[in-house]
Amino acid sequence: MNIGYDAKRAFNNNTGLGNYSRMLISGQCAIAPHAQIVLYTPRVAAQHKAWAATLPNARIITPQFPYSLCPSLWRTAAESLSIKRHDITLFHGLSHELPLFLPHKVKSIVTMHDLIVWRFPHYFSLPDRLIHKAKQRYACNKATAIVAISEQTKQDLVEIMHVDPSRIEVIYQSCDPIFWQPTSAQQVEQTLQKYKLPAQYVVCVGTVEERKNQLSVIQALQHIPTDIALVMVGRSRGKYGKSVEQAIASLPNSRKVVWLTNASFADFPALYRGAIASIYMSHFEGFGIPVLESLCCGTPVLTSNCSSMPEAGGEAALYASPSDPEAIATQLLRIISDTDLQKNLRQKAEAHCRKFAPQKVANDMHQLYCKLLGTTID
Repeated sequence: MNIGYDAKRAFNNNTGLGNYSRMLISGQCAIAPHAQIVLYTPRVAAQHKAWAATLPNARIITPQFPYSLCPSLWRTAAESLSIKRHDITLFHGLSHELPLFLPHKVKSIVTMHDLIVWRFPHYFSLPDRLIHKAKQRYACNKATAIVAISEQTKQDLVEIMHVDPSRIEVIYQSCDPIFWQPTSAQQVEQTLQKYKLPAQYVVCVGTVEERKNQLSVIQALQHIPTDIALVMVGRSRGKYGKSVEQAIASLPNSRKVVWLTNASFADFPALYRGAIASIYMSHFEGFGIPVLESLCCGTPVLTSNCSSMPEAGGEAALYASPSDPEAIATQLLRIISDTDLQKNLRQKAEAHCRKFAPQKVANDMHQLYCKLLGTTID
């Protein structure tokens, strides 16, 4: 049995789609050790070669001359020639895409993470908008089955792209294995010292961009005690980052905001665990991975009451409108001031996170593979 993957993100993306791809591929290699796993990627970043070495039944395919001169062309079209040559039975596009000219006998799956380019086209340049929409439309029309990472994404596929819901399987994603491991008090203290963080802080993780809505979080700060800092973790994108910088600069000196733009991903669990609460007030997400990361670390979460965030947080989080700074502050104060509430949320998080455990996600995906192929993979 030969299973092919679009592994570009797995080998060239350090977070987000890269983590999703690596976890899914690793999970299937472990579940089906006798299957032949073929990973197609235009290049292999040096930092992910060690991960590839952990996959004994995987083979990496990169473009050869002359396609090495134009890897994007190989990935879009000529990759299908390799898929045919390697006798791939099932091909999985892990991030919104499938190659053109995929052989008809090959069963195909595409994972759709979100339809943000359709909902919020102004976040994208015109060329990117056209390219992303065309690739997503083609992949959804071509795929034998579509994996949506949330009920929200499934709903968008049905309502916006008019996909037959019977073709869609909701299989939640997990978060990186480091968030499922214990973090000692010593590790937390060392991390706080490393980044010179205050003893009491609320953490906000995510790329600083309009959709992630950090400005509303900063506006909510004026309603919480000044001895509690805000620690923002994420790089800025475009003009919105400048607006956030200006908003921080306009705060009184008594209000402390620490913005970490180059924090090591390995330190994220300790940054979460050291916080009183985690806050994530995005306007829209396909899933909202920082919510799950926080819950896995035992950190109480306040997040948006819209899109997929209630799926990611369940009963283990508190919610507020992302457009209402006063409501955000009110809910944040509840977490900060109520130790019984904190304890209750942590207890609920333990049960809630099991829905997203890496092994469960891997098993759910494996069952879909078997269903499409009408056989078992081992």
